Amino acid sequence: MPTFTTRDGVELAYEDTDPAGTGVPLVMLHGWGQTQAMFRHQLADLAPDRRVVTLDQRGHGRSAKPHHGYRIARLARDVQEFLDHLGVDEADVLGWSMGVSVWWSYLDQFGSGRIRRFVAVDQPAAVAAVPWMSTQEQQESGAIFDVAALVGLADSLAGEESEKATTAFVRGMFSGDTDPAVWDFVVSELGQIPPRAAVPLLFDHCAQDWRDVLPRIDVPTLVVGCDGSHVSPSSQRYIAEQVPGAQLYVFPVDEASSHFPFLENPARFNEVVSAFLDA
Repeated sequence: MPTFTTRDGVELAYEDTDPAGTGVPLVMLHGWGQTQAMFRHQLADLAPDRRVVTLDQRGHGRSAKPHHGYRIARLARDVQEFLDHLGVDEADVLGWSMGVSVWWSYLDQFGSGRIRRFVAVDQPAAVAAVPWMSTQEQQESGAIFDVAALVGLADSLAGEESEKATTAFVRGMFSGDTDPAVWDFVVSELGQIPPRAAVPLLFDHCAQDWRDVLPRIDVPTLVVGCDGSHVSPSSQRYIAEQVPGAQLYVFPVDEASSHFPFLENPARFNEVVSAFLDA
């Protein structure tokens, strides 16, 4: 697996299906606690028609796990340096869960000059319901828990039963009858980030509010939600309404019933994404 080193000395692992390719690549970012292997079906099935690039973000997967940099802003800087490393002037980009927040931070800091199209998969505009939000704002943003619950979650993830707490947290992202093979794979990838990295990163991620970024996104955008996810589909509709000209696709429960539609129904997920990128 190839690697590159960030300017602050962190070695990150990535996959590139066509390093010498001349077309517009699709650069994909995974969510909190997971790895680029989440996109194994996309690497295998989208690659014949396009260059696909995935990255293990710092602290995750096969990338280094330093004792610094576990903030969304730093992960966005990593991505900016990664595109430099690839020599990419234009890319289609996809983020899932926390990976969407990383792309929102990238757009906020560096602009959209390198981005052709953007796919945002199942991420609320704000995860934590802070006291200064109205009830309507909390609902629109898709806030999953209040500040006290966030602190409690962080405490359990950092505690003696961290592995158990992490597994329970992620299990809540599924509904319906989950394919045991999919669940086992998700759990196997969870164990690759240490709590000392996972907890501060999750806390920083959940503390962000990206609502002011959404109206300033000036590239074609596809927002993807899922009826069976722990992320409210209404929050994805709100995002699509705020991003100028954005499209929305919500997976019905008969197509996927979790936060992981690309694993549950890769054929349909790839079809939806490809149709948008090729439009």
